[in-house]
Amino acid sequence: MNTARANKSLIAPLLTAMRDFDRAAVTDAVSALLDEAAIIHMCHPFGDLKANQFFETCFEPLATAMPDVERRDTIVLAGQTDVGADWVGCCGSYIGTFVAPFLYIPPTGHLAHMRFHEFYRFEGQKIVEVQAIWDIPELMMQANAWPMAPSLGREWHIPGPIEQDGLTDFSDKTQLAEQSMQHVLDMLSALSRHPCEPVEAMELEKFWHPKMTWYGPAGIGTARGIQGFRDWHQIPFLNAMPDRGQYPDEVSFHFFAEGNYVAVTGWPDMAQTLSGSGLMGIAPTGQKVTLRSLDFWRIEGNKIRENWVMVDLLDLYHQIGVDVFARLLEFNKARVGMAFGDRV
Repeated sequence: MNTARANKSLIAPLLTAMRDFDRAAVTDAVSALLDEAAIIHMCHPFGDLKANQFFETCFEPLATAMPDVERRDTIVLAGQTDVGADWVGCCGSYIGTFVAPFLYIPPTGHLAHMRFHEFYRFEGQKIVEVQAIWDIPELMMQANAWPMAPSLGREWHIPGPIEQDGLTDFSDKTQLAEQSMQHVLDMLSALSRHPCEPVEAMELEKFWHPKMTWYGPAGIGTARGIQGFRDWHQIPFLNAMPDRGQYPDEVSFHFFAEGNYVAVTGWPDMAQTLSGSGLMGIAPTGQKVTLRSLDFWRIEGNKIRENWVMVDLLDLYHQIGVDVFARLLEFNKARVGMAFGDRV
């Protein structure tokens, strides 16, 4: 069995346990798979955790807020980076009836969903590193409790791949994986030419399918087509942080591919300065910030057809001194039946 397939087999019991979310089965699977010294990098506000804190800090509160929570993976991708690290990347949503507060977000009493991108690095038969972003703003929006600027893109329940093949084993298609990886790397190289060169230097039509969909995080939203991508994400992003990509020594990238899917993980993998306006209504602070972004691409007909993007936006706000949770509490303190008590 090749390494990618073996690592998918290793993580399968954990994903299965989380599908039905039996607490005992999940805790047993986490304990069996995580190395005792594993590094857990979780999105804001969880922060970095030790292996024995992972379940009780993240999953226990989620299961309390949604007692019938279930995990639905739409992409499970495995591969090796150029430095020989073995990763498994997972994309999907946690879904359940939202009946109790989660991270001070008021419950709705209705079915709710929270997207996740979770990346697991394996050594031997153990997970030694986790990088994970949960789309907590998405849950705030469903509770009508998002306290920041409205999204430019479309907010909705992000779908899985058009081909419904995100769980298919493509680990034997090594040549296709190499071609897919190179296509994404060439695309990113072309993107970095602007703004030093004219916008045409990015050659978007060369790399992206005319019916592309860019599934951004809640707070930015989804963009459809190249023009939608430009209007609802790329132009505001570049206007806000025109020096992106100029600090390679301060970031890290971990690319891997399987078949026609490509993934990247890094903690952080972007660094730039908020010197302009246009990103989520944030005023130019002149402050350099880092971004954690965990992404998946699907190639179709030698073009990128779909791109799932997760950015830790709550951490970005935290870096510039904006406490989104404090604002959420202020906006929702008059809600009937909501008594949050003192924040910790």
